[in-house]
Amino acid sequence: DLNECGLKPRPCKHRCMNTYGSYKCYCLNGYMLMPDGTCSNALSCLMANCQYGCDVLKGEVRCRCPSPGLQLGPDGRTCVDIDECATGRVICPRFRHCVNTFGSYICRCHKGFDLMYIGGKYQCHDIDECMLGHHQCGSFSHCYNTPGSYKCKCKEGYRDNGTNCI
Repeated sequence: DLNECGLKPRPCKHRCMNTYGSYKCYCLNGYMLMPDGTCSNALSCLMANCQYGCDVLKGEVRCRCPSPGLQLGPDGRTCVDIDECATGRVICPRFRHCVNTFGSYICRCHKGFDLMYIGGKYQCHDIDECMLGHHQCGSFSHCYNTPGSYKCKCKEGYRDNGTNCI
């Protein structure tokens, strides 16, 4: 086993503990361990008053946002939402449309479609309003399913007056 703690330069800023095949860094009281192995004053983030915490890099405190769908606002402390749908970078699968959420987005099925697990994946499947009886066709008309909707067609001998078959 190599004692990494004895190497120059030292891998840890404050305290180093050798472990089998590796090492662990520790900080003195009042400091917190940063991802790069350095120690930062634990009060730095509290004093920065960041909405979602911060990173301390090279002694500089920077507030951070927990999601790529958020960015730091003008105050440098709070996170504001990025509308991925408005940027045009999001392409939703067939029969779905983009809906922005705080920090992200979802692809929701169009009206007249339901999300179903078919063939090992989730897909938006057309709702057959005629078969389910979820339509407004009168008794003198036939219901015909269409993608995402339905149409009513008057039975033979009847004609459409604009609102129903007579």
